[in-house]
Amino acid sequence: MKCPYCGYTDNKVLDSRAVDDRIRRRRECLSCARRFTTYEEIEHAPLIVIKKDMTREEFNRDKLLTSFRRACIKRDVPYAILEKTVSDIEQELLIETDHEVPSQRIGELAMQKLLFIDDVAYVRFASVYKDFKDINAFRAVLESIDNTKNLL
Repeated sequence: MKCPYCGYTDNKVLDSRAVDDRIRRRRECLSCARRFTTYEEIEHAPLIVIKKDMTREEFNRDKLLTSFRRACIKRDVPYAILEKTVSDIEQELLIETDHEVPSQRIGELAMQKLLFIDDVAYVRFASVYKDFKDINAFRAVLESIDNTKNLL
C-alpha cells in the first residue's frame, strides 16, 4: 500500500473495523508519519443473469435500481429504501443461487419487495415486467394486492 502523500510503500495499521461489507483500516506512513484510511471489500464471484432469450450477462444493480426509481416517480419513497432493497435482492440471489439466476427470479423478488414498499410502484413495475396487454391484467394485479394485504 503506497502512502497517498509521499508514495512510500511501508506503513502500519493503526485500527481495523468492519463497515457494512467492507473493512476500514486506518494507516500511518512510516516515512512521513501522515495518516490515511483504506477500505477493503470482499470480492464476490459475479452474479450472472440468464435472460429470456438464454443469453447471459452480469447482474447490474444499477439497472434494477433505475427500474425501481422509474416505478416510484412522484411517490413518497426515499431513495435509501430503494438502494437497500436492491442490495437485499442482490444478497438474497447470491445466497440462494450458484451465481447464475434467471431474470424471472429477479423480477419476482423485485415485485415481492415493491409490494411492501408502495402499491402504485408495484403496479407500475408489474405492468412493465408482466407486459400487460389489457385492463383485465391490471385488474388481476390490483385484486392480488388486495388479497395479499388482507392476508397480512
